[in-house]
Amino acid sequence: MSPTLQESNLMNRCQVCVLFLALMLLPSCMFTNTVIPLDTDVENTDLGSKVGEASNQSVLWLAAWGDGGMQAAAEDGGIKTLMHADRRVLSVLFGLYTRTTTIVYGN
Repeated sequence: MSPTLQESNLMNRCQVCVLFLALMLLPSCMFTNTVIPLDTDVENTDLGSKVGEASNQSVLWLAAWGDGGMQAAAEDGGIKTLMHADRRVLSVLFGLYTRTTTIVYGN
């Protein structure tokens, strides 16, 4: 039994709605690059004169490498006293490739 004209129109509208929702949600899944503060009181934060970064990466959710810790970031920037930290997350294609970077500020 073939669908009636009214049922066919309803199916077409549902397909258009699903396609619209997919197009709205898909860009954030294809590429994301965000920076997140690792401090709760960012209004009165003195960043210091030095910056250090350390990253870890993963591919295909199977292999990961790197030292993205605060100590590695502080050593990278020659920082002895940490004053603030951020985390940058780069994700491509639903996390097929991910790089997480810890950014520390201090003296």
